[in-house]
Amino acid sequence: MKFLFTAAAFSVAALVGGTASAQNVGIATSNPGSLFHNIGTAVANAANANGLNTTIQPATSPNQFIPFVNDGGIEFGVANLQEVNYSITGEAWWNGKKNENIRVVGHLQPLVEAIFVRKDSDIMKVGDLRGKAMTDGYTAQNTILPQLSAFYATAGMTRDDVEQVSVASVVAGANAFMAGDTVGFIFAHGAGKVREADAAVGGLRALGVDDSSDAALAAARAHWPTAFFKKLKAGAMPGVLEDDTYIAFPQVVFTHAGASDEAVYQMAKAMYEQGKVMGETFPPMRAFKPADMRGDIGISEFHPGAIRFYEEVGLK
Repeated sequence: MKFLFTAAAFSVAALVGGTASAQNVGIATSNPGSLFHNIGTAVANAANANGLNTTIQPATSPNQFIPFVNDGGIEFGVANLQEVNYSITGEAWWNGKKNENIRVVGHLQPLVEAIFVRKDSDIMKVGDLRGKAMTDGYTAQNTILPQLSAFYATAGMTRDDVEQVSVASVVAGANAFMAGDTVGFIFAHGAGKVREADAAVGGLRALGVDDSSDAALAAARAHWPTAFFKKLKAGAMPGVLEDDTYIAFPQVVFTHAGASDEAVYQMAKAMYEQGKVMGETFPPMRAFKPADMRGDIGISEFHPGAIRFYEEVGLK
């Protein structure tokens, strides 16, 4: 996997307040235009502001770079907590391959997701997608199909209820939508690609869940266990035309068991202290709350370097 990162590595910010002896670390992210690329850039800027010399190194998706982090090829990564947990246990698309060296540094703000359609279309809710061409496949991003299925489940649907148009990734899915190959695509709120699509087609509509009941949440969690519902106000993000409820997931910065305690300590400290920098880099990260960094991580473990920092600042 190393070649995926080496050729793509680049610095994201000048070192602020650092020294020539500052430690060099990398953060693996998804491709430019994706939410996790934006988030990784923001985390790297926060780390640089606190004295770590940090670069981001993009790949297509976390299911590609998690094993690279697990093997110590790079120090950090950003991903959904559910995918991190699956990678550790070897469940779902990991097909028994366990990444048991993965450790969590801390929680970020939740990822909030939507299915986007044209604002001027007659598609007003998820159920209206029945029989229509929708992005599917996501051959390079294994997390997306169960997330898409979670959305469909709130309308009593499955992927078989739409005409499936195969794409490799969420970025490719947005491109297919803009090309007119599909009526909609799934993406995270706040990503640059969503803003691009919004401008390209003259406006988007972000479809919320069809049903926000406890039963609908249980149906969604059958596909993505860490899912929860989150309300957004009209105008909060491109495509949010009225108050609506969306599916959200916890997301984390992670590392590997062999990472330097000091580097992980400094990364946790930077995230905790430089939330303003992250929010200035990527506005949706203004929802990040330092007090939530040591939240529930399921079957994952925190790295000892992160625990040392949390104990210092009294996070339980």
